[in-house]
Amino acid sequence: MNDHVRDLASVRDATERLLTAVAALDNADVTEPSRLPGWSRGHVLAHLARNADALVNVLEGRPMYSSGEARDAEIERDAPHPLKTHLVDLRDSAARFQETGAAPADWSRTVELRNGVTDAAARVPFRRWIEVELHHVDLGIGYELEDLPAEFREREIAFLADRFAGHPEVPSTRVTDGTRAWSTGRGSEDAEKSPEVTVTGPAPALLGWLAGRRAGSALRTEGGPLPVLPPL
Repeated sequence: MNDHVRDLASVRDATERLLTAVAALDNADVTEPSRLPGWSRGHVLAHLARNADALVNVLEGRPMYSSGEARDAEIERDAPHPLKTHLVDLRDSAARFQETGAAPADWSRTVELRNGVTDAAARVPFRRWIEVELHHVDLGIGYELEDLPAEFREREIAFLADRFAGHPEVPSTRVTDGTRAWSTGRGSEDAEKSPEVTVTGPAPALLGWLAGRRAGSALRTEGGPLPVLPPL
């Protein structure tokens, strides 16, 4: 069961880690490339702020973004801001998200995100936690997949394995860190018993591969090559 209250607290903690790290940068650092192709660190920070507002829209029953073009335009508009402006924007948008999350609501209801994707309202805080943690890594400022909370890594691996479950381009795959295991790909229901491929490695490496952040060089495979995953 999703514990949205606990996840909101995790989002708050992750946001504070992010803000502390970003506050140590300077204006020049913000203009440097991030680890995301074509995006500066300013683009990542702008996206994080606008995503918080977009998830407020979701929780309050409005479209997440008015359009994909408007989303992209807002990020491009805000990316060149100086560091101080980014920090204020990040903190204020995070506060709006927390305030909305604290309001009485039916957390069992279904909400709509981008591109027609739907989910339980109770899982929106976890989705925000994903944004904050992974994009903190994407900034390339010393926070790595190995630094992510262990609970987050396990839940995000499960989330991404579920996302690729049943995908016809991904072979039936068993993903394991040697202690826990997840099934994904086509025929994912049978992957635990008779996978086409088994992928083994430490949790940070598994997460990096599933999230498109690492190529998978630290992973071992049995039954075939490392599956090529479609873009998220």
